[in-house]
Amino acid sequence: MNQTVSSPQKITGEISPPGDKSISHRAALLNSIGNGSAKISNFCEGDDRTSMINCLNSLGAQIDEGASDGEFIIRGNGLNGLIEPTDVLNAGNSGTTMRLVSGLLSAQKFYSVITGDDSLRFRPMKRIIEPLNLMGAKVSGRDNNSYAPLTFHPNNLSGIEYSMPVSSAQLKSCLLIASLYAQGEMIINQPSNSRDHTERMLQSMGSNIRTEGLQITMSSTELNCIDVQIPCDTSGSAFWLVAACCHPNAKIKINNVGMNPTRTGVIEVLKMMGANLHLTNESFQGGEPVADIIASSSKLKGIEISGEIIPRVVDELPILALASCFADGKTIIKNAEELRVKESDRIAATVDSLKKLSASIEELPDGMEINGTGALTGSKVDSHGDHRIAMTNGIAGLLADGVTTVENSEAASVSYPNFWKELTLIQKA
Repeated sequence: MNQTVSSPQKITGEISPPGDKSISHRAALLNSIGNGSAKISNFCEGDDRTSMINCLNSLGAQIDEGASDGEFIIRGNGLNGLIEPTDVLNAGNSGTTMRLVSGLLSAQKFYSVITGDDSLRFRPMKRIIEPLNLMGAKVSGRDNNSYAPLTFHPNNLSGIEYSMPVSSAQLKSCLLIASLYAQGEMIINQPSNSRDHTERMLQSMGSNIRTEGLQITMSSTELNCIDVQIPCDTSGSAFWLVAACCHPNAKIKINNVGMNPTRTGVIEVLKMMGANLHLTNESFQGGEPVADIIASSSKLKGIEISGEIIPRVVDELPILALASCFADGKTIIKNAEELRVKESDRIAATVDSLKKLSASIEELPDGMEINGTGALTGSKVDSHGDHRIAMTNGIAGLLADGVTTVENSEAASVSYPNFWKELTLIQKA
């Protein structure tokens, strides 16, 4: 499917992006092995949601749609209430599903296999397999334990002290989920902070978890199911923030955005670039801070994006690269080699798309270098089968002179099914 986009004279309106995918997935998985029942509201949309719920249901979880859109009712099975699946589990395109469910499968008393689509089967899994096996799990994967499909045989787990080689919320969460079943204490040392949704939710559910600086200590415990109101996705909001900041006549209000400090790196970076962002209605929902954000036309400047902030903006780097095209001066993105092993090689995909739109951008081994020109020219670009590249290209079309055609635009539905509909409404504002 192709989408045609052009730049309107004015952008205005209110947008409520889908529920946060990271929090939604954790709420579904952890409540499925908790005691009691829970109502999850504003659950994320898209194919990734389907992948996670299907995997959990295949393990005997009790997850039913609620009375309103985005509402699910979960009846917890307890830690030891899951059952052996009758078929191979399929995580689709969802790396979060693959890695978090793997932590769960590693501790079960039954045999299981999990796979994914063509893209996910080539994303790195050794980073979770090695520490799980050090804990006593029996996990194996294709190509010397590097890739899915992953196979799990029953075994007993023990807590270990493990220093993570990369700052990854998915790796950390995988190990924390496994440690719910382990004998003894699990200690995880992080190289830098990454998303802490799992830690927050485990603490709210009564787990034995504590965090001191970059060290997390965890021991086996039963969980109590909790209701969760999911805030709107911070990453999904970033596309609209950049659209408003880079368009010469724009003002957009984005409602109920998750403001977890481990997720707001994109807001911090945009503010460093000079973005005109204003927060209102700040509050807490289910232990997570939220706020409305008003974004409007801004005069941006080029900066360096590197070091400790990279794990907190890694998903938003393609859209930040687009913002850099409209910034005064040079922007350098470094230390972001993790982008090479996402749903696509996002460094190559971002550079390919923006070059076709006449951007002054060059690929680096671990990032990108962008010279802001303040203008793009519409062209034909491809999503590379990646939802974030599809949406970045859509926003680029909203800002570029002329007409932009985004090929394979349906990739956006993985995380944001209504993206193109909302972009069309903005075009007509």
